[in-house]
Amino acid sequence: MERDQPDPPVIDLTDLAGPGRTGGELVPVPRPPNPGVSGFEGRLSDVDGWGRSEHMRQLMRTVYDPIYRHWFRAEWEGLEHIPRAGGALLVANHAAAVPSDAPAIMHGIEVEMQRPVYGLADHFFRSVPVVGTLWARNGGVVAQPDNAYRLLREQGQLALVFPEGTKGPAKTYDERYRLRRFGRGGFVEIAMRAGVPIIPIAVVGSEEAMPIIAKVNPLAKALNLPYVPITPQMLALGPLGLVAPLPAKFRLRVLDPIHFDVPAGQERYSKSKVMDAADDIRQRIQDELFDMIRARRSIWKG
Repeated sequence: MERDQPDPPVIDLTDLAGPGRTGGELVPVPRPPNPGVSGFEGRLSDVDGWGRSEHMRQLMRTVYDPIYRHWFRAEWEGLEHIPRAGGALLVANHAAAVPSDAPAIMHGIEVEMQRPVYGLADHFFRSVPVVGTLWARNGGVVAQPDNAYRLLREQGQLALVFPEGTKGPAKTYDERYRLRRFGRGGFVEIAMRAGVPIIPIAVVGSEEAMPIIAKVNPLAKALNLPYVPITPQMLALGPLGLVAPLPAKFRLRVLDPIHFDVPAGQERYSKSKVMDAADDIRQRIQDELFDMIRARRSIWKG
């Protein structure tokens, strides 16, 4: 008869988590530091508590950089408004069947400013097999108030949000550059609670990179999707058209930071003040978009 084996020792993960980590997060594994964006050197684990991998980001920056520089020919104005350290909530307009604005913003800031950017988006992306993992490895985080608070307040990170939600990318070409409502102002409230500024960004070019000329609403309803687009590229290439953006010239303008004269850390803030601030931010971005379009000589040349 075999002897009973002793129970294995119980390891308290909170003892291993180290400063700034909790027991529910990945335990650091020693490995060589990754070159690339400064501030990542010396990281013990390639994958952080949000699932972001600097190794994956470095790979994506290498692949995406020629597209960013030579296909979209992205140009920035006002990058000095983005802080070199500390938390800030980046807020931008959002458009196109498969939006190119998010990768352009994240890539540009990481390359030009050497700061990582986390993208806040709907839980839908996290739930899709394979896509969800790739999304997280590239800095995608579920847009939930506690997640945003931790990123902004506790970790002092840059977080990017698109308050139009899926209503922005669902616009057809004849509705381009007309911003949808910025939700119920939740992004303002989380910035107030985290005590960080909101930095608006106006993006021109994404609308033309993959314009929607029609939508298949019955199919979208059947598949439980926000929209099913038809683009010029899809008419020419079929489904492959969804990964073939047109070479529209990208211009990105960073506006003055918006600071809130309210104490951080409160559970609730005045709803009217939150909604007024959200409407003001939306109007600021809208006005800049109209100004940028008026000054644009050509969709392709800028």
